[in-house]
Amino acid sequence: MSTGTSAGRLAQGPLARRLTPPRLRSLTERDVRAVEEMDRSDCDPAKLRRTYAQFWLINSVVSGWRRNYVRYLRPRFETSRTNTLLDIGSGGGDVPRMLARWARRDGLRLEITGIDPDERAHDFASSRREVPGLGFRRAFSSELVAEGRTYDVVISNHVLHHLTGEQFSSLLADSEQLATRLVLHSDIERNRWGYALFSAGTLPFFPGSFIRQDGLTSIRRSYTAAELAAAAPPGWDCVQHRPWQNLLLYSPAGRQP
Repeated sequence: MSTGTSAGRLAQGPLARRLTPPRLRSLTERDVRAVEEMDRSDCDPAKLRRTYAQFWLINSVVSGWRRNYVRYLRPRFETSRTNTLLDIGSGGGDVPRMLARWARRDGLRLEITGIDPDERAHDFASSRREVPGLGFRRAFSSELVAEGRTYDVVISNHVLHHLTGEQFSSLLADSEQLATRLVLHSDIERNRWGYALFSAGTLPFFPGSFIRQDGLTSIRRSYTAAELAAAAPPGWDCVQHRPWQNLLLYSPAGRQP
């Protein structure tokens, strides 16, 4: 499930959506026609805010960002200066808030910018308690490239599966321009184990939000590790973390992921 990027909204009757329960469908191919409820412009605003508010819990359990921080991000930060990080498609802002907290505990100076083109996500993230060194902006990555901005590290969480082929290529190209040390795009892996575990594990929880329904949709839209590696251009590495995470990593010339 994405932390909240607006990518592709398709029309579908509300009655049909209510009568179609989440179920284990064929996962042999990406279901690129499936749309998450929170990506619809006409979705229930109360449910949407509840979804943003609950993201911190689901992402802390299933998204692996503590591992990503320790293994991939923290080694790229320096203690002698202020480091910078860009989170693309930051949604409700829970991932950059976690990163800011961990960096502060480790004595690192880190300035984080979270961007999201969705006004609803930006408004929610901006309305929460301020965190030193963390700011949010309603923008596309291409706007930051046009402004000539750069960051030590560029990340995203559960954004890739939302994108069309053209948007996917553009995001990776923008990331290469924006990052000076590392790009890490984390996404869900499509597989039956992940689908079954998420379906069972979230069944008793997250009432009144889109967490469970949209999470299952996200898995159906997502790549396998082989598909993601094939879709990425030269210079990018795909790292698989079982049972349901794929990382797409890129380092500028001369640096190893």
